[in-house]
Amino acid sequence: MSTKKSITHVILTGGVGSRLWPLSRKSQPKQYLEIFEGKSLFEMTVNRNSHLVNKVMVVGNVDNHHLSGKVMDKTNTSYLNIVEATPRNTAAAIAFAAFASEPDDILVITPSDHIIGQMENYNEAINEAVSKANEGFIVTFGVIPTKPETGYGYIEAKGDKVISFREKPNETTAKEFIAKGNFLWNSGMFCFKASVLLEELKQFQPDVYEKSKVVWEANKDGVLDLNLSMEIPSISIDYAVMERSRKIKVVPASFAWSDLGSFESVYDYLISKGHPTDKNGNMVIGCDKHTTFLGLKNTIFVHTDSANLILQKENSQDVKDIYSELEKQNSELLN
Repeated sequence: MSTKKSITHVILTGGVGSRLWPLSRKSQPKQYLEIFEGKSLFEMTVNRNSHLVNKVMVVGNVDNHHLSGKVMDKTNTSYLNIVEATPRNTAAAIAFAAFASEPDDILVITPSDHIIGQMENYNEAINEAVSKANEGFIVTFGVIPTKPETGYGYIEAKGDKVISFREKPNETTAKEFIAKGNFLWNSGMFCFKASVLLEELKQFQPDVYEKSKVVWEANKDGVLDLNLSMEIPSISIDYAVMERSRKIKVVPASFAWSDLGSFESVYDYLISKGHPTDKNGNMVIGCDKHTTFLGLKNTIFVHTDSANLILQKENSQDVKDIYSELEKQNSELLN
């Protein structure tokens, strides 16, 4: 028997979750909010993968790594901490994790803010991905869609072959995708050998490869240098590698999955967990005070100490425009 390769869970924790303002703030991004049965999405991500891997890495940034540290302490998980000085998108974040690994290590890359159900199917998908990664493929997880969602990118697939990656579609296109039956939601989860990913990155995006390498080699206890980091082009792993490499496979998976990117998806999740609504589908989040909705349907009232948001559930995607507007005003309400 060959010795068991190391499998590392790499958790990407960038992102503020601007569509979940005012719950999600720069000081408390959505993955750290303990609103999911007393746990945060980050903690659930750590727990979900703990029995499938034997090492953990957290790629965070100067603003949030102390929050990640609290979760890792709470779950009693030892981990390698990579602290980015400035966000450089996912190609660089994943490159750092690969440079921090042995060439043959298998990395399972997941965001820290997704919700996943049907664990048997999930475990099966991870195991299948690990065996394909062992054969030298870069594996992406495609979730079998349950509705024509416009908030996700799609993967057009044939078996485990990727035909194309598609941007977030409009409603008409999303319905066409679902009707065709071979389109999967692009989950933003990946699995590969560290060396294979780095070879492909070097081939397709040598500037990101070289500059990330320089930054990683200069790290001090996992903390990365700001000036060197600024040199790295800000490019997603999808654009840098996934859409260009010929070594990509997709694992079509039937676990329940949501990136909880909007209040509509949070609403659906909370309902599935028994969170109350009134008879017209109105919901309160973050407030125990008695609240009555009159003449309103499917309204979400989001309460925080410094800001409230009242929205029509169908307008969930537009919350990011409020966030952008507050950003222009340099508002304290984002902190």
